Amino acid sequence: MTQPGMMELTDTSSSAIAAEFLRARRRAGSPAMGMVMTLVFVVDEEDAEDAMDTARAASREHPARVLGLILGNPRGPAQVDAQVGIGSGWTGETALIRLSGEVTKHPESVVLPLLLPDSPVVVWWPTRAPADPADDPLGKLAKRRITDAAAVPRSKSKAMFTQCRNYAPGNTDLAWTRITGWRALLAAALDQNPAKVLSASVTAERISPSADLLSAWLADRLKIEVTRKSSDGPGITDVVMETKEGRISLVRYDGKLATLSATGQPDRPVALKLREMPELLAEELRRLDPDDIYAATVKKMVRMHHANPTAEGS
Repeated sequence: MTQPGMMELTDTSSSAIAAEFLRARRRAGSPAMGMVMTLVFVVDEEDAEDAMDTARAASREHPARVLGLILGNPRGPAQVDAQVGIGSGWTGETALIRLSGEVTKHPESVVLPLLLPDSPVVVWWPTRAPADPADDPLGKLAKRRITDAAAVPRSKSKAMFTQCRNYAPGNTDLAWTRITGWRALLAAALDQNPAKVLSASVTAERISPSADLLSAWLADRLKIEVTRKSSDGPGITDVVMETKEGRISLVRYDGKLATLSATGQPDRPVALKLREMPELLAEELRRLDPDDIYAATVKKMVRMHHANPTAEGS
């Protein structure tokens, strides 16, 4: 189904897609779009619409040339079909490209001629991702590589550990982005209560890559043992830190509002809502340099796993 305001190109090529971008800009009277990056995402057909909607929303903050790739049946003759356009809710340009046949094995050959010159490239895998994104042919083109272990159909914990084990500068996972608010609030609480932390616990849904990362972050930053506990969610429900001067806790049971508590101080309500995908993606697109804290956290998570291996979640 063709997206509104987009031109359908059948059995096409990269040069024809590039030419259609130019024609679309001329029709819109906008020869220069002010785009700041190329965002490439790779999805199955059933996930394409959601990924396009997310990229469209994120593009309002980060005008980009968005190239969506759907890898079809690798058998048969090579064919490239595309829907190309600008406008209709986009602040840049977009092409949803369907590959079939032999070309599915070399998607970078289609993408490379379409990258904006002298601009960063970000590759995003909304669901399934390669085990080693930096070694993937598309990942090699990118300055930033975004995965989402929580979005894989099964074995989410294993997917997160795989990304941690194969970390390279420029990699990140949206499971990490989901805990930005938790990390900020906990860091602020520790600044206000500087007593030494003796131990901590993180409670969340049994399968939660974000909770696993939050546990590793606390263990790495505070040099303590962190206990991982299970709840019915949604997402992470509470973090408790025991200090020499009492307890610090951050509790959220409704996915919207949290309560920050510390011994001897009044409870404080704080906004800490579960965030939607466009907001998560937009946050990651703001930062194109490697995230050193994420790098340290995933290395700690790998060490914790080797020290105490458990059955992988499904």
